[in-house]
Amino acid sequence: MNSAYLYVRVSTDEQKRKGYSLPEQEDRLLRHCEQNNIEVKGIFREDYSAKNFNRPEWTKLLGILKNRKKKRPGNNVLFIKWDRFSRNIEFAYQMIGILRSHNVQAMAIDQPIDFKIPESTVMLAVYLAVPESENTRRALNTLTGMRRARKAGRCVSTAPKGYQNLSHPDGRKYISPKQPEAGLMRWVFNELATGNYSAEQVRKMAYSKGLKCERNNFWKIIRNPIYCGTIVVPPYEDEEIQFVKGQHEPLISESLFYEVQDVLNDNKKKTVTKIVSTDMLPLRAF
Repeated sequence: MNSAYLYVRVSTDEQKRKGYSLPEQEDRLLRHCEQNNIEVKGIFREDYSAKNFNRPEWTKLLGILKNRKKKRPGNNVLFIKWDRFSRNIEFAYQMIGILRSHNVQAMAIDQPIDFKIPESTVMLAVYLAVPESENTRRALNTLTGMRRARKAGRCVSTAPKGYQNLSHPDGRKYISPKQPEAGLMRWVFNELATGNYSAEQVRKMAYSKGLKCERNNFWKIIRNPIYCGTIVVPPYEDEEIQFVKGQHEPLISESLFYEVQDVLNDNKKKTVTKIVSTDMLPLRAF
């Protein structure tokens, strides 16, 4: 009797778009094994993208296959279609080679391939190439849509500190000020503009007020013109970088934003930096 490990995979976006589900795939694979007298050695359920093989359940399955004591032919990995196996043709061929080195055959029950027939490799190439082309087209459509939205002045990425992501009734996304972070971000820019404190001192004072932000991220957000109502459209192919007036409510004025940039770039006349210390250590930093 032949034996097989069953592999079912779905990603969150696929569940929404195509209605894929793990139980449905599992039931079909179990029926296939029952009808063909195949012993099921194990079932591995994955909710993960197939752009590569760095997937928890697949890694576990591959470890079992590599550590088998008797690596005799007849052990297979079964799945519904080849897009459940991989959506990257290069990685797919590499993994097929790894499985063969351990006497394991990867097989899709809805898209069967007879590897004994040389011409079957042509069909395998088609089955593997179609999912990758779908992924590439979907990524291109997403990129085009996001650039179109940015050019229209809409922020379609994760809202920065002081804002929150919301949606209109028609599904269009936008950002809106979120308190108390919005007020704290206004305070941050006003303090930076004075030049009395370093950016790190301002960050620490804002942190004590409730603005939870790490050092690296803090430097990114105080450089982001989205706070003065400007959306940045990154360069792409023959298009240069663009700055578009945003549809969202700005937290600060443009003049304040660029004044802060001058301070950060050391273009503004420096003032004496105040030392921020605790009462317990009055001479600290002197």
